[in-house]
Amino acid sequence: MKLSIRKLLLLFFFSVTILSIIYCGNGRESKIQNPKSKITYLNHSDSAHYVGMIQCKLCHQDIYNSFIQTGMGRSFEHASKQKSSAKFDKHTVIYDKYKDFYYHPFWEGDNLKIMEFRLKGKDTIYKHIEKVDYIVGSGQHTNSHIMNTNGYLHQMPMTYYTQKGQWDFPPGFEDGFNTRFSRKIGLECMSCHNSLPDFVEGSENKFIALPEGVSCERCHGPGSIHVKQRSLGEKIDTSKYIDYSIVSPGKLPIDIQFDVCQRCHLQGNTVLKEGKSFFDFRPGMKLSDYMTTFLPRYKDSDDKFIMASHADRLKQSKCFINSYKPETDSASLRPYKNALTCVTCHNPHISVKVTGKEVFNNACKNCHNETKHNGMCTEKPETLNLKQNNCVSCHMPKSGSIDIPHVTVHDHYIRKPMKNEEIEKVKEFIGLYAVNEKNPDRLTKAKAYIQQYDKFEYNPAYLDSATFYLSDKTSNDVKQNLETLIHLYFVKENYAKILSYVSQLGKENLLQNVLIKKSWGNNNAWTLYRIGESFYNEGIIEDAYLFYKKAVELSPYNPEFKNKLGASLMAQNKVNQAIPIFEAILKEDPKFVPALNNQGYANLVSGNTNKAEDFYNRALSLDPDYEPLLMNLVGLKIYKKNYKGAEKLLKQILIKNPKNGQAIKVLDQLKGIKA
Repeated sequence: MKLSIRKLLLLFFFSVTILSIIYCGNGRESKIQNPKSKITYLNHSDSAHYVGMIQCKLCHQDIYNSFIQTGMGRSFEHASKQKSSAKFDKHTVIYDKYKDFYYHPFWEGDNLKIMEFRLKGKDTIYKHIEKVDYIVGSGQHTNSHIMNTNGYLHQMPMTYYTQKGQWDFPPGFEDGFNTRFSRKIGLECMSCHNSLPDFVEGSENKFIALPEGVSCERCHGPGSIHVKQRSLGEKIDTSKYIDYSIVSPGKLPIDIQFDVCQRCHLQGNTVLKEGKSFFDFRPGMKLSDYMTTFLPRYKDSDDKFIMASHADRLKQSKCFINSYKPETDSASLRPYKNALTCVTCHNPHISVKVTGKEVFNNACKNCHNETKHNGMCTEKPETLNLKQNNCVSCHMPKSGSIDIPHVTVHDHYIRKPMKNEEIEKVKEFIGLYAVNEKNPDRLTKAKAYIQQYDKFEYNPAYLDSATFYLSDKTSNDVKQNLETLIHLYFVKENYAKILSYVSQLGKENLLQNVLIKKSWGNNNAWTLYRIGESFYNEGIIEDAYLFYKKAVELSPYNPEFKNKLGASLMAQNKVNQAIPIFEAILKEDPKFVPALNNQGYANLVSGNTNKAEDFYNRALSLDPDYEPLLMNLVGLKIYKKNYKGAEKLLKQILIKNPKNGQAIKVLDQLKGIKA
């Protein structure tokens, strides 16, 4: 039966009235946020969406104008002369002595470019140039550089360190670990340096769109409900009541307020909770429900820290410990008022560059004064004069971080100055410490140790710790810990152990019932890939193909997975099926060297030597040291009976890698042919 127009209007009127009461009530019960209550912010709802910083600007022009000048506001932009803080001249060159590459940054018109080259004497024997698409970093400490190839982002091998005014390798590229133009910039990186990028599910580092800088909603949460309420004329007196349509970090309970900052200013080894992604946490939520971040701890040493670990360092300070009283969480609209938190000293809307030192000194004097603290600083007057009465210079000294070279930051562990002999003590690693969660479970700890090994430092002790926390004693243990067990034994290169788990749970069961979920982190896809690699390394190619194929289904934009799928077809002499796979990879990412190399080989075995040579040369122009490529070029030269050329290339390979057994074997065979 159809409703009359009048009844529809009445129904609509009552619906709006009820919604207004629910969403906009000014009752006393909503005045104070009770941390034990079940009240949640409306923008935690799945229906809330992000509106962008320009929408916020319409009502908050002054805050917008100051915020875009902060480190967060300038954290990520297209490469331009205005954005870059670096110095450029023709003599700006850095050299990688381990891989024998030189790097030089330069402007070509309005395009910033980085040239990689190699010299033999004074002659340039290799040159490769890539355009810089994005600059990461506000310029207060660094400018790092990113290239974009059809949406696939990779970090480039040059960073400008503004404090010292010098170019050098990015963190992690030093000491023989230079990945050149191939380090993936994935969701974990971009979700902090950028305002919720449009990421392609099923990839590791492909993006559709990248906003510039960190926006308002990164700290306040999605703004759609807030904007809608304001556009309808609904207002709340925020001096008396909490506006639950948008998060105001200053009105959050202290621990939850810290979580807003710690989401990004707690850099370390982050383990996501099961089923969660780097998209899921929103301001006002409990961070440990979504991720646990681990940092290394050292015996008898408090001076080792990584750059973006300010919150962790602050929480170790007596100033924080003595000021923090959990009961203050429900005592006022601004729970942090009598405690020491990030916003005690830092106004997130104003750049630290224009914040006078008196702001920080006054924060100290609020407690350390004649009335509250039995007098002021006890330091000698001449020392105070030398330090210009600056509390921070003594109690939060600038020092280097353990993860980023050429950078000094204020250590947020507030304390009495340490003596030099204390700083120089031998540092003994104790273990990984979960900063934002008191008692993480054993599986989370195991994941942290595996990631510490896999991402940061190849120390076998980490794998021993992971093994200690992981159990595979029962079938149920294997089911619950499957992905982590496979990851552990994959990095240990114990492929037989992985295949024993597969045998225990059943190949068909894993392929059809267990490892079937798509996710932002591609967890199931990576497990499938690792199983595929285990079969491949054990010479069981048909089964390797099945697991590679399933990995590609779940993660279709990962060129590494597709490349191994094509390689497994090649290993089964199914060249015609492999070629379209390599073509698909190169359509997505034309600079993916392994696919160029495999496409060259596929054409060579098909008798298309000219096409093979073309693919090999394209790959060589991108990576002159890629050993599988060089060995394939040896094969091409032998096919053309150019034995001298093959011998020369083999010797070149062995100079770089004297342990290449295949090169040694082929070189011996060539000697027999020549004889």
